[in-house]
Amino acid sequence: MNKDILKKGFSKLCTAKAMTELYEENFKQVSKYVHATSRGHEAIQVALGLQLLPQDYAFPYYRDDAMLLSFGLEPYDLMLQLLAKKSDPFSGGRTYYSHPSLKDDDKPKIPHQSSATGMQAIPATGVAMGLKYKELLSEGKNPAFDVPPLGARGISVCSLGDASVTEGEIAEAFQMAALKQMPILYLVQDNGWDISANEAETRAQNAYEYAQGFHGLEAVSIDGANFTESYETLEKVIATIRAERRPFLVHAKVPLLNHHTSGVRMEWYRDDLEEARSRDPYPVLKQQLADAGISSNEIEKIENDVKNKVASDFQRALKEEDPKPEDLFTHDFAPTPITEEKGTRAPEGAEKVVMVDCALFAVEELMREHKECLLYGQDVGGRLGGVFREAATLAQKFGDDRVFNTPIQEAFIVGSTVGMSAVGLKPIVEVQFADYIWPGLNQLFTEVSRSCYLSNGKWPVSMILRVPIGAYGSGGPYHSSSVESIVTNIRGIKIAYPSNGADLKGLMKAAYHDPNPVVILEHKGLYWSKVPGTQGATSVEPSEDYILPFGKAWVLQEIWKQEAVETLTIVTYGMGVHWAYNASGELDMRNQIEIIDLRTLYPLDEDTIMNSVKKTGKCLVVTEEPSNNSFARALAGKIQEDCFKYLDAPVMTIGSENMPAIPLNSTLEQTMIPSAEKVKVKIEELLGY
Repeated sequence: MNKDILKKGFSKLCTAKAMTELYEENFKQVSKYVHATSRGHEAIQVALGLQLLPQDYAFPYYRDDAMLLSFGLEPYDLMLQLLAKKSDPFSGGRTYYSHPSLKDDDKPKIPHQSSATGMQAIPATGVAMGLKYKELLSEGKNPAFDVPPLGARGISVCSLGDASVTEGEIAEAFQMAALKQMPILYLVQDNGWDISANEAETRAQNAYEYAQGFHGLEAVSIDGANFTESYETLEKVIATIRAERRPFLVHAKVPLLNHHTSGVRMEWYRDDLEEARSRDPYPVLKQQLADAGISSNEIEKIENDVKNKVASDFQRALKEEDPKPEDLFTHDFAPTPITEEKGTRAPEGAEKVVMVDCALFAVEELMREHKECLLYGQDVGGRLGGVFREAATLAQKFGDDRVFNTPIQEAFIVGSTVGMSAVGLKPIVEVQFADYIWPGLNQLFTEVSRSCYLSNGKWPVSMILRVPIGAYGSGGPYHSSSVESIVTNIRGIKIAYPSNGADLKGLMKAAYHDPNPVVILEHKGLYWSKVPGTQGATSVEPSEDYILPFGKAWVLQEIWKQEAVETLTIVTYGMGVHWAYNASGELDMRNQIEIIDLRTLYPLDEDTIMNSVKKTGKCLVVTEEPSNNSFARALAGKIQEDCFKYLDAPVMTIGSENMPAIPLNSTLEQTMIPSAEKVKVKIEELLGY
């Protein structure tokens, strides 16, 4: 083997080993923040890291500090994160040691990934899917994408511990990588342990054996404690992925020679420490250097230089300043260029269209103008075009590479957008019904929503998640749910809930140009205006350049301040807008009731809400969700808090009955959900308070 590679590999291994030892020697000083180290895993990590290129994307996990060193990072860089310093290059002191995010020109790119074991597999596979998509389009000589020649193209690498492979989301990632033949390497480092549970207790097979069930995912198993074997195996695998653009899994058996983390000490539960130490990669690589003719003096010099460097870097890192309190409030979102309403909302001569068509036309216009825009989800492809026909004709117009079906994998649909966004694409994805969003919440919460904040602004996730929502037409308990209270409790995403087609089109355009993740909740009962009283959801289709910014509520029905009669503000969104509007008309109280259509639930236009309530003195919040513990009830509390001295009555809410699910039977469904009639009763109660 090349002597320079051996020496470089040994230097990196010794550095990681020296860092582990230094952390143990200074345990009380460094254990304020929990950390894990690569001790025992160094050989395979270094063997991989030395072979990745700047065009590659890597998703290390929390034990991969040796891999990070081999990318070219210094001990000092990693120690800044260990000590949660302000100058931590990954997160600015926001997240744990060896939780990197990196966007340096001369190193592999590292998007943010969470600490949840295995969750990085889906975003990593999303990167591979994005790389493949760009290559497919470049083959058609698309000037939008400049792709290197075959053999020099980037790959995605996902590093995992073997215990994480039992996670269901790993199966989703493997399935898609195998199905679509994506350029990704899954490196599974198998030390035989979860935390205190060992492989015999928790796994029916190891990762190499598990991979055999995914046809098209080639797997190899190696001794990951042997640097030479690891390097040579990975060299062949990486060259194959670069040239043939297909997935591999490398299962590397390694010993765990340090604690699971600084907070879970190995001596508390391990009974295999002597056997593990017998497989230490350090003496193996040291012997390989000697066998290659490298002198003991040179080997000793490498070791001493490394120890001095590690000690010096640690002293430097200790002196760095901690974040200031004000540093808490940066990078929750990337700045959006869309701050004002633009374009023509109601062009002369344009026809009225239903809400679902406004969304369809918006997506079509975006895809026509932006080659980086894709649409995928369940049944959105050419055969059906979405169960609500919300993607009708798009696959025929833009091809199966840009509009395509996914398996029933909500976690993959949501989480893959992290990787797609990282390579410069803009995915628009769908879950079929709000009831199906639950398997995707893990990815939405841990990977999508926190990426910008925990990467200190380096990796905002630019994506749109469309969610058909709400009850109508006897959809039953699995096609009728409202989920906005769950979604609004995920910080780091923007949320739209329009009540009409013009708003939906304008918000879709704003969402596309926003560099942050956006969830658009689209009420199924408004799509076609088939529900009585929802004709207001149809709109003159706005022009192609129409954009409606987030955080701007619409005063749909505006009144003036009146002293002689009781007045009321209704704050609502989605279907609630139509219930409120119809109820005020049937009561002949349009001059007494101001209606605010929120349009977006985050950001929330608090100024418009509070100014209205201060003017009218009474407020009703209307929602389709059961009101207990809901977004609406929280908003009512906020209004009560800010407007208390202006109120003539308590802020009230009306929503669905507080039952576990919406029944199938139409009588029970109507009993469950609000209506204009029920809103009328609540209005009269509040005005008479």
